[in-house]
Amino acid sequence: MQLSELGGSEGLEHNATLNRESMVALGAFGALTAGAVFLGAKSTREAVQQGWYKRLKKPSFQPPRQAFAPVWTALYGLIAVSGWRIWGSPAGARRSRALGLWFVQLGLNAAWSHLFFRKRQLKAAAVENWVLLGSIAAYTAAASRVDRKAPWFMAPYLGWVSFANVLSTDIARLNA
Repeated sequence: MQLSELGGSEGLEHNATLNRESMVALGAFGALTAGAVFLGAKSTREAVQQGWYKRLKKPSFQPPRQAFAPVWTALYGLIAVSGWRIWGSPAGARRSRALGLWFVQLGLNAAWSHLFFRKRQLKAAAVENWVLLGSIAAYTAAASRVDRKAPWFMAPYLGWVSFANVLSTDIARLNA
């Protein structure tokens, strides 16, 4: 697979050594994202299996449970590609800032599942979701100063987390 097939960083796709290095980096960003998925899924799975989540009052606009896995799978793939594109950009303060924010949003993503499902702290999870949304927006803005395509990979995630924000806040309100 060529980098250009993934919207690869300009300049990398013509050098075979850098191409291999870049594919390893893409795998690393995928693995980091998969780590966040694993942490969140573990908390989620336990709460769902115990029936706690099923017993919660949810708003009428709650998507069916089966929608979450495919949506999040696609979003995590896009998150990984966005971070990888920033990594493949020229080194500098802007790239370092964007990569730092990429890690912050990924950590906050995993933390939300822990707060909501494992700790069952609905209000804290709703507040954390607002912080997550802010970190995604900050990363997206920083990424736009480094690479013109990377922020577009985050747009669906930003939209979904905005919706999840409303959902999480309403679940906290309904189950106060």
